[in-house]
Amino acid sequence: MSSRLDLKQAKYNRRVKRVRAKVVGTPERPRLSVSKSLKHVYAQVIDDIAGETLAFASSLSKDAKDRFEDKDKKTDKSFKVGQLIAEMAKAKGVENVVFDRQGGRYHGRVRAVAEGARKGGLNF
Repeated sequence: MSSRLDLKQAKYNRRVKRVRAKVVGTPERPRLSVSKSLKHVYAQVIDDIAGETLAFASSLSKDAKDRFEDKDKKTDKSFKVGQLIAEMAKAKGVENVVFDRQGGRYHGRVRAVAEGARKGGLNF
């Protein structure tokens, strides 16, 4: 008999597979993948064809922590992580990306990363 947690994880995995079936990163338009835990948010710019990560930023990285203020909420930190990943991607020559929310809803911290990346200069 499956527990409620197993069912929740199975639903999440189905959402991830459904999104990833439609979103593929190419050298011209790499994939901006956003994942989150209870405390932190992570963003990667990935070229799926070559199988390499072009840029990575998280709320744990030193570069991001330098931007945070003590009063920042998780959503504010996520916005700043989005700006940071945009700067890192632009330094690698990436201007256009496809957005991968990894099964999470486009809401709250996932949306904040996307808005920060847009403000940083990335085109979705």
